[in-house]
Amino acid sequence: MAVSTEQIKELREATGAGILDCRDALENADGDFEKAVKHLREKGLAKAAKRVGREASDGVVELYSHGEGRVGVMVEVNCETDFVSRTDAFRNFAHEIALQIAAGAPRWMKEDEIPEDVLEQEREIARNRAKEDGKPENVIEKIVEGTVEKFKDENCLLRQEYIRDEKLTIQDLLSENVGSIGENILIRRFSRWELGEQSDD
Repeated sequence: MAVSTEQIKELREATGAGILDCRDALENADGDFEKAVKHLREKGLAKAAKRVGREASDGVVELYSHGEGRVGVMVEVNCETDFVSRTDAFRNFAHEIALQIAAGAPRWMKEDEIPEDVLEQEREIARNRAKEDGKPENVIEKIVEGTVEKFKDENCLLRQEYIRDEKLTIQDLLSENVGSIGENILIRRFSRWELGEQSDD
């Protein structure tokens, strides 16, 4: 079916994909916007998977202050080239990650960074709570497992729901940007401070 310039423009604005990719996606989806977005997302994730191993040593340190200076965030986001590090798309992604950290207050980047004793403590709390609620023994371990997974989702940046679109995790958002920007991107490290909070040190 014929695809209008307006449809291509709308899809391009929504996804950041190239004009030809947008046209192909709309033609394949018979003009269905949601199907075209899904097609581009899948294509982007496939592209992203190919780029993951590439060296990412350029980039930006993004600083963000929220609530009139009550919360401060510093995050290092890397890419492969100086050229990409200066693009609006890359800078915008780094800023979105800083906003996410300010709002979501993650404690770790990914789940394998969580100390085992922290996970064990969460398991113990969930187990005791389930017993107090009178849950049967065969259900308790499922409850404990679910509670620990939820804890990981809330406290690991890459597993958190994106604040602007709860259907996406930050890992999904990262993969989409790798696909659309065309380079490997890495969220290397971050720090978040909140006025008056106690230091772990």
